[in-house]
Formats: sequence, C-alpha cells, structure tokens
Amino acid sequence: MQVSFNNGWSVRPWASIFAALGGGRPQSASVTLPHDAVLDLDRTAAGKPEQAYFPGGAFEYTKTFDVPEEWRNKRVSVVFEGVYRDAMVFVNGAFAAQRPYGYSAFTVPLDPYLRYGETNTIRVDARVHDDSRWYSGGGIYRDTHLVVADLVHLAYDGVVVTTPDIEDDLSTVEVAVTVTNESTATDSLRIDVRLEAPGGVVCAEGTAPVTVLAGESAVTRLRLYLPAARRWTVDHPHLYRAVVTASRDNAEVDQASVNFGIRKLQLDPVHGLRINGEVVLLRGACIHHDNGILGAASIGRAEERRIELLKAAGFNAIRSAHYPASSSLLDACDRIGMLVIDEAFDMWAQGKSAFDYSLAFADWWERDIEAMIVKDRNHPSVIMYSIGNEIPETGDLHGSALGRRLAEKVRSLDNTRYVTNGINGIVSALEEVMSSTSRESAAGVNDVLGDDTGIANPMNAADFITRRTEESFSVLDVAGMNYGEARYEMDRALFPNRVIVGSENFVAQIALGWDLVERLSHVIGDFTWTGFDYVGEVGLGRHAFADEKDTFLGAFPWVAAWCGDLDLTGYRRPQSYYREIVFGLATGPYIAVLRPTERERVAQATQWAWTDSAGSWSWDVAPWTPLSVEVYADADEVELILNGTSLGRMRAGRDAAFRSAFTVPYEPGELIAVAYSDGRELGRSALRSAHGMASLQATPDRTRLIADDRDLAFVALELRDPEGTLITCDDRELKATVTGSGVLQGFGSARPVTIEGYRTGTHSTFEGRALAVVRPTGPGPITLHVAGVGLADVTVTLRADPPSTAGLHERAGRGA
Repeated sequence: MQVSFNNGWSVRPWASIFAALGGGRPQSASVTLPHDAVLDLDRTAAGKPEQAYFPGGAFEYTKTFDVPEEWRNKRVSVVFEGVYRDAMVFVNGAFAAQRPYGYSAFTVPLDPYLRYGETNTIRVDARVHDDSRWYSGGGIYRDTHLVVADLVHLAYDGVVVTTPDIEDDLSTVEVAVTVTNESTATDSLRIDVRLEAPGGVVCAEGTAPVTVLAGESAVTRLRLYLPAARRWTVDHPHLYRAVVTASRDNAEVDQASVNFGIRKLQLDPVHGLRINGEVVLLRGACIHHDNGILGAASIGRAEERRIELLKAAGFNAIRSAHYPASSSLLDACDRIGMLVIDEAFDMWAQGKSAFDYSLAFADWWERDIEAMIVKDRNHPSVIMYSIGNEIPETGDLHGSALGRRLAEKVRSLDNTRYVTNGINGIVSALEEVMSSTSRESAAGVNDVLGDDTGIANPMNAADFITRRTEESFSVLDVAGMNYGEARYEMDRALFPNRVIVGSENFVAQIALGWDLVERLSHVIGDFTWTGFDYVGEVGLGRHAFADEKDTFLGAFPWVAAWCGDLDLTGYRRPQSYYREIVFGLATGPYIAVLRPTERERVAQATQWAWTDSAGSWSWDVAPWTPLSVEVYADADEVELILNGTSLGRMRAGRDAAFRSAFTVPYEPGELIAVAYSDGRELGRSALRSAHGMASLQATPDRTRLIADDRDLAFVALELRDPEGTLITCDDRELKATVTGSGVLQGFGSARPVTIEGYRTGTHSTFEGRALAVVRPTGPGPITLHVAGVGLADVTVTLRADPPSTAGLHERAGRGA
C-alpha cells in the first residue's frame, strides 16, 4: 500500500529545547504538502539578492498518524521526495534519518520507532542557510508517501523497464523486478507482469517464479514482446504501463505499476541526436525549480502547467538547472512530450555559497546520484544526465578524475541515456582567465582570440581553456557548454568526435546560437537562460539606468530574475515570440514596444536581458512622444501602419536577425505590422490602445478539479477596456478571497520589483495582469472572489470532485 502523506502537517519556526522550557516556542500553522516555508517570511534589504532578499531559517514540521496493531508484522516507511535542506527526521522523538541534499528523494523506515495501536508523531527539521545561488525555498516542498508492505514485498521503485530492441514490427520490453525478503525464512513468489497500451488495453503478459532467501533481495527479469509498438516522441508521447503483481498461492502480496515509453536514442557528430531515427534539434529552456508566485512548492498541477506553457512557447526540451527535477515535473514531461536533461549538482567539493552542499558532497554524492537515477530511469522524457553545472574543478586534473568517477557511477546505474556536464571554460580556468585579462587590455585579449563575431565570451576559445577542459569533456557523451558558442566551430576540427549541446546561453544571443545549431551537425541544441522567470538572482535580466549603482544583481525590492521567456505567472514576454520565429515555428510579425522612460538607460544591458519591451500600444505619455518599436518576422520586409498611415518598410528576416527597428511618434489608436515576402503579404498583427472604463475579467484554466493534494486552478485576472483590449498602464490593487472547499494558495503578478507578497491575498496587477491560484481542500464547491478599487467585483465558481484511483494526475509509480 502506498498513500499520500501530504495532509495533516503543521509547521513553525524551529526552536531549541531550551526555548521550549522557557515557553518561547512559536505557534504552529496547519499546512498541506508540498509547502514552502520561506515564502511566508518577510523580505528585507538585509537579505541577499540571490535569494530575492528572503531570509534563511529553520523550520519544524510535525504530523501525527495512527498505526494499527496489524502493522506490527509489516514494513512501514515514509518517502520524502525532497526536503530543503539538511533534513533531520524524528519518529516519536527518536532520530530516524538525515539527508543533507535538498533535491534528493529518500526513504525513512519507521518500524524501529513505531508504537502499534497508538497515535505516532513524525517530525522533520529543515534548515535554509546561505546555501544557494538562487531562491531555494525551504521545508518539505515535494510530495511525501506512506508505504506499508509485507515482510516479503516488491522493493520501492524496484520496477525497471527498458526497451533493448525496438523495431517497427516487434519491440522487446524487459521488466526487471526487485523483490525484498525481510523475514527470517526463504520465500517463493510468483511475479506477473502485464503491459497495457495507451487506453488500458493489455498488449503483453508474462510470469515467472522467484525465490528470495531470508534477509536478501532478488531480481527477476521478464522479456515481453510488443508487435508494432507505438513510439514515444515529443509530438506523440505515447505511454505504456507495466503492472507488476507479486502473489503467493494465488493470493496477491504486492503490486506496483510504472509508466514507460518506447523510444530509441542515437548520437553521433554526423547526424547529431536522433530519436526513433529522426534528427531532433533541442529547442531548450533552462528552468529553476520554483513555481513563481507559489515559491518552491512542487505541486503536481503547477509542474504540469509549467511544462504545458513551455511547450506551447516552442520549447521541446528542458534542463533542470541546477538540481534533480521532481517526479511531478518528469511525469508531466512524459505525458506532454518534453525532453529532459536532469542535472545532479551545482557544486562538487568546491563551494559556491558559504554553507552549500559542498560541505556534504564527499560523503553523499554517490547516494544522491543513485537517488536521481532511480527516480529517472523509467521516464522516457529523460535523455541525458548532467553531473554538474559550471564546476570549477573541471579545469584541473583532480577535478577531471572526480568527474570521471561521477560519469561512470551514472553509467553503472543506467547506461541507456547519455551523460553531460554544463562546463563553462571561463569558470574552469578562472584564475588563469583573470590573470590573462589583467595582463592584457581588453583590445589585446580580443586580438588574441580573433575578430569580434558577436559571440559572447570569446575567451572560451582560448588555447589554455582548450587544454584545461579537454579531459573533463572527454569523460562525457555530450559536451555541455555554458556560454561556449565560441568553441562550436573550432571544436569540430580539434575534436571531430565531440558532440556538443549549448547547455546554457544568453537570451541576447538567440538568433546567433540557433544558427550554429542549424548549421553544425555536431551541435544538437541550445538551452536558453531561462525559459521561465524565477524568484531570486534578482534583476539578472534587467535594464540598468545611469542613476543606479552598477551592481550585478538588482537592489531591494527586486524579487525576480526577469530573464525568462515566460514571466513569473506564465505569460509570454516579447523574447518568447521572437524565439519562436527564430526556431522556424512561426513567421510573425510580432510587435514589441520599448517601455517609455525619462531615465537615461545604460547603453549595454546584461547579456541575460532582452529589450525592455512589451506588446502594448497603451502608454501614459504625451502624444507624439517618440517610441522605439521592434517588429519580429521571418519575411523579406515589414511595414508599420499607425492609424491608417504607413510609417515605411524595413528589411526583415534572417539577414536582419529577424528584428526590424522603428521609431514611432506615439498616437493612441491602432498600430499594425505587415510582413511581406516576394512582394506578397505574409501576415499581420496589431496593437490597439485601451480606452474607456476598466473592467476586471477572471478566466480559470479549468473549473473542475480533483479534490486531492496535487491539483490547482490557475485563474488569470486581467484589466480590459469595453472592447476587450488589455489595459497595461492603469494598474490596480486587487484583493482575493476563497471560500468553500479550497484555499488561496498564491496570489500575485509578474512584477519584478515589488514589496508585495504572494500569500497575503492582496496584490497589484502588473501591466494589467495578476494570477490567483486556488487549491482544493476537499470535495465540493469553491468560490474565488476578487475586488479592486474602481472595479466591479468578480466571482469564479469552481468544483472539486472526489479523487479516483484512475485520476487525471495519478503518479506513474508504485500502485496503491
């Protein structure tokens, strides 16, 4: 039996036993997991910009649960999919487990500490230090599960499905099943495996006996054969299910099920990456683990929605930067069709923050690699494992040897996927880079590295970086290069067998990077930083002004990185529409208008910044104020028309990097862009100025929910004029309340600079938009009510239905 363990928890700030003796323990609050405890804390300028000015803290989670007498001869455990960070687990006051890494799943056996026939208590302590380069959140932020099994049982996550032979007429499916015997006697079970096609149709079956000695585990493997199996692809993510039943004397002992996909991976520098024989270019997005205004809480529907929005924006791959992804996220990628590079670590032994995982790396890295592989190995979406990100040790001999150990550990656990590492040559040889740039003027360094090509970080092509990183790249199947476009062409000659993926690249280099991917067969994709905006590393993609202090990150109260193609609430920003055109998925035109300001802009924004623009023609400026307008199009030329008057045509398409710039005197009305190719109109788009009274409109992503701990409703709130045009220049403060069988899980906007929180129920719109997230607490009706100054109130009615065993969001894993 496996059931959710997410309900019935309470949380409070951790306090020592001495504080308890003095009556100084704070009050606890009831919560449903997954939960982010940091999001409730107050941000101040005393915090760090990397963590969005949130403080650290220590948190104590507690839950009571009944343990019936009949469990005395069972095995009882709790699975934590992720606790950030330094988790300490106590059962009835006794220490039971520890896990330093905040992104690894771990199982806690409860048996030695249980009181049968009584109410038991489990406590989890979590601590957030100066231990992350981005907003980490804190607490039990991923799902938990209670597992109760007989002494002889299927091992948790003990079903592994591989597809060693895939042909059009017949495919081989191997199901490896681990059976564990924790009794004192040898036992024999029968293992039955049933494969179900999409729709639940049984398409293959097999059976085998297995004998397990006392105190040991045994693996039985069944090879089953599927005629004309449907392949898993990004466009058609067909999933099969393997249902495994263990029985004794025809009586069921245990059961588990996993989803899997049938797909064939091939890799070489001539064809690049092929999936099922077709060349696939990775249109990639790096993503952090937070869910915007929900913080770090990895609630199933939030993870699913994020993947849906990224795919709709043109991405076909994500890189979990820089952490092992949640099971909920990978389940969504399997169902929706999104390829994944799952990344293990942001650091090895050399730390990047004062109290980060590097302090535990030497003792724990092997167990954490094992946890990642066990989590990933049945997911068809996962095609690569990354062993690190911008690891300084990759530039020296000892670090290269360590990288080899990590890569071989991965391969020993799963040799069906490829191994990469996000290596930034400048970080790998940072001391030598700093020494070189201090000896040479900037012009001198450029002379050494060649003429300016527009490629960022040309230093990555330096001979000493080639020498320093060669061994670290050699241990990989795919050379992951962060900001390493300068190496792509030269490495084809230097290392003809090297396959490269642009594992992280600047948003400002969209067209240049994708051109290299399309031209060079050994470069299999490009991953932008980032696909989805995130909390922390604040202002990384901002546009600085002359009157600001020159700092790498933004000053308080910046809260978001502001570099995502999609903003914190999931709306697409102009760079997303541009990228879709560069990818060849759309032709445009798309109109982006630079936000008018009286402040003097700094000429050179960071490479993580796109133009400070929005798709709006409603601006609070005087008529005839000159505005900068960009039009994105894959066409020969584009024309702008303002209120019926042509403003001229500009060259467009690839030769213009798909971007045409106009200066337009502002006049309310309608701005139209028309794209032409071969003298014919290819397409047009328009922006209209808002006018008249504002009304508040609420649009839920759906109105029927499942009354479990994994579902959510996302309700878009927009200010619209009488003709339906979004009002972007008259933001209002909104107040949201939820009644009935639900709670307001989050409420906010994409505004990157704000002192407003996401849990208060009060938040201002940003350029006419806000987002309310509702979480069901049980079956029944739910009502969201939103009010704003000068606006008519809006009400949204939702309904949560009782969950079923075949619910929409059932996890592919061990059966209940």
